[in-house]
Amino acid sequence: MSEVSAPFKLAILGRPNVGKSTLFNRLAGKKLALVDDTPGVTRDRREGHGKLGDLHFTIIDTAGLEEAKAQTLEARMREQTERALEDAHAALFVIDSRVGITPTDRHIAKWARKHSTPIILIANKAEGATGRSGIAEAYSLGLGDPIPLSAEHGEGMHLLYEALLPHVDAIQKEQDDSSLDEKSTGPLMLAIAGRPNVGKSTLVNKLLGQERLLTGPEAGITRDSIAVEWSWKGRAIRLTDTAGMRRRARVTDKLEKLSVADTLRAIRFAEVVVVLMDAEDLGHKQDMSIARDVVEEGRALVVAVNKWDLIPDPDVAMRIIKDRLEASLPQAWGVPVVYLSAKTGQGIHRLLDAALQMYDVWNTRIPTSPLNRWLMATVDAHPPPSISGRPLKIRYATQAKTRPPTFALFVNRPTEVPETYIRYLTNSLREAFNLWGVPLRITPRGGKNPYAPEK
Repeated sequence: MSEVSAPFKLAILGRPNVGKSTLFNRLAGKKLALVDDTPGVTRDRREGHGKLGDLHFTIIDTAGLEEAKAQTLEARMREQTERALEDAHAALFVIDSRVGITPTDRHIAKWARKHSTPIILIANKAEGATGRSGIAEAYSLGLGDPIPLSAEHGEGMHLLYEALLPHVDAIQKEQDDSSLDEKSTGPLMLAIAGRPNVGKSTLVNKLLGQERLLTGPEAGITRDSIAVEWSWKGRAIRLTDTAGMRRRARVTDKLEKLSVADTLRAIRFAEVVVVLMDAEDLGHKQDMSIARDVVEEGRALVVAVNKWDLIPDPDVAMRIIKDRLEASLPQAWGVPVVYLSAKTGQGIHRLLDAALQMYDVWNTRIPTSPLNRWLMATVDAHPPPSISGRPLKIRYATQAKTRPPTFALFVNRPTEVPETYIRYLTNSLREAFNLWGVPLRITPRGGKNPYAPEK
């Protein structure tokens, strides 16, 4: 019977003769790796299918890490181990708890901390009282709490399960979501939204190059969301004109309520939403309210300012718009603003360029390795605060989905992460990976203990 393919890769690191291959065999459920008391038996990377409870993963046994001169066999073995760590989603750093911490252990720990791959510290050979003598010393390696276990006798494997669970779960969820979150091969779903009579239908007609939609000076001509199949520069677009949205307190007519509900539905099904504003009436609060609705729905947003050809002082108007966006839409910092005239066609091409650009940002997927390199640097620069004297430990991050970019943050006490710290991480993430203008979501998560009694 063929082995199950597992997307999660787990490397096993450590100096020679600490029990790496024994642990490899324990997780593999069979004796795949040679085991002997002689140090340095393992030379090449060995991969196998690992299983622990309901967790499935690929395990990578590596050669014992030692300092070695270049061009030697030991140096080439070290290179293989380094490649294994780079390929892995997490690594088990194994020490001998009976011997305690050696200078080689400290050297390996210092080297491992420079990598973005999460490290789980394993205190092996911890069976009995004598086997736990070196565990306390392991805290000095700076790799978190050591997990005491005996790979030979199978003791402590439930603790290893608990430590692996959030990492395996995150990668599995990322793989599951990626099949659902790939860029659609169909047309770009682009909706035009805004207050009544700001020129939405006029803009759609100008984009299409024909009087496809009814327009006029009267507010509220468009009552239904009208979708039109269209193509621009070879890209298929489904362009939707929506009914104008007034403040909810002013919407009393039953027909208008149905029109607003239809507009909200169009926003939910859109991928990119253009919120059109009137350059001659920039102080209207409803503009920002509609933009917030778009962001809360997780859609990509483009702000367009119509009737720009009628503005006598563009610099003043641009400052007003910038200030309002910064104050009202911090959750979509850097949203693009396009100044245009739906009547003359001025700036129309820039609107479509911005929409396609935001669509690409909205679909951004960040690989796990660079994401965690960013996380380590960001947390080191500004560690999370202690809650009631107990430190928050941020262990790992992964992108759970796209459309919009959504990230899972694995932390020891997820419900206690301050909102201010989430905002700090969000702003840093946006700047590090150029995620300007789209809503970002960071959700703290904790690993579930499978052995804890049900509440």
